[in-house]
Amino acid sequence: MEWLQLLYGFFMANALGYGGGPSSIPLMYQEIVPHHHWLDNAQFSNMLALGNALPGPIATKIAAYVGYDIAGWFGFFIALIATVLPSAAALIILLKILQRFRQSQIVKGMTLLVQPVIAIMMLILTWNNSKDSIAAINILQFLGIALVSLWLMTKKKVHPALLIVAAFVYGGVFLS
Repeated sequence: MEWLQLLYGFFMANALGYGGGPSSIPLMYQEIVPHHHWLDNAQFSNMLALGNALPGPIATKIAAYVGYDIAGWFGFFIALIATVLPSAAALIILLKILQRFRQSQIVKGMTLLVQPVIAIMMLILTWNNSKDSIAAINILQFLGIALVSLWLMTKKKVHPALLIVAAFVYGGVFLS
């Protein structure tokens, strides 16, 4: 029965996740952590950080990990199918529609109005994960890592994946 929950949870998160990873990750979080308790906040944060350091779409990596963790290889494939199918179907259908109505003010307005919703969803996800990080390390290290990362990304144009790897190394060396 777990596989049905995997199928439904990942399908809904990705079917409603307009905008790709940034919008589907908070929806996946809701299914994975508070709703089904497949992972806790710390496990989700670690999986998200590692998934971001690896190449490829983050949603499929989350689905593969959680699916395999919950139901083995069958869960792996079910979660991946539930993640990829809505995107593939929506891509084909929406591209046909958007191509036809690309000059419409309604279509332009729809895409612009979704952006603040996605930003708020990402902010809530960040807030939830930050609370766990602050509890695990301390506020000074948390702020130090955050500020150094912000400076490196904005001023020095360092790729975020390199910062994630550096944070893993820092955590392994100084926080173990």
